[in-house]
Amino acid sequence: MKLLVAGALAAAVLSPAAMAQQTPAPAAAPAAATAPAAAGKFTLDTPIETLIADAKAKAVLDTDIPGLSSHPALDQFKSMSLRAVQPFSQGALTDEMLKKVETDLAAIK
Repeated sequence: MKLLVAGALAAAVLSPAAMAQQTPAPAAAPAAATAPAAAGKFTLDTPIETLIADAKAKAVLDTDIPGLSSHPALDQFKSMSLRAVQPFSQGALTDEMLKKVETDLAAIK
């Protein structure tokens, strides 16, 4: 499972379409990065790098999407949110997986 998610994310991030889609993300990322930290709550729209920077949110990712926080291509998609990465994951990030992450992130106090 780890390799499936890792391979799909790497393929998605490295594809030209994925790179084209990353262009607008940095403009939205600063607001999204500060809002969850200030509110103390994370969502599927929080940049992955912000989730990984928080120990509890990283634990959720490590449990629900094993291998994501240590993925070799993390630098290429860490500014994107899980919701933004999902369409490029070739089905590796399912709606059910994201729902579980969303529920677990909402439980963080």
